[in-house]
Amino acid sequence: MSNPHEHRRIPGTTIFDGAEAQKGYALNRMCFSLNDAANRALLLADAESYCQRYGLNDQQLDAVLRKDVLALLRAGGNIYYLAKLAGTYGLNVQDIGAQQTGMSVADFKAKLRAAGAH
Repeated sequence: MSNPHEHRRIPGTTIFDGAEAQKGYALNRMCFSLNDAANRALLLADAESYCQRYGLNDQQLDAVLRKDVLALLRAGGNIYYLAKLAGTYGLNVQDIGAQQTGMSVADFKAKLRAAGAH
């Protein structure tokens, strides 16, 4: 039987479906906890211990510690929950755009400025 979601495949994009939700449950639950300022402080003080409290797997923990949003998406992260984690770490849209393009933040900003000059 073919994959019913095959028509929805977009190269380089993770479709957040039921399987991804199950895979990322612990990660997304941890990110949701960051709605509380006290939890954000705990994460920043000791991210590894904080993540372990929520049962993140090795792939998820590594991605959190590296602040790698794309790896977090591949590990089952939902972008809406990951936004709270990114904000806790002080990452902005340019930081994430640089990750998506494989560029440094400075190069990504320069590319945006150049595109706006046309």
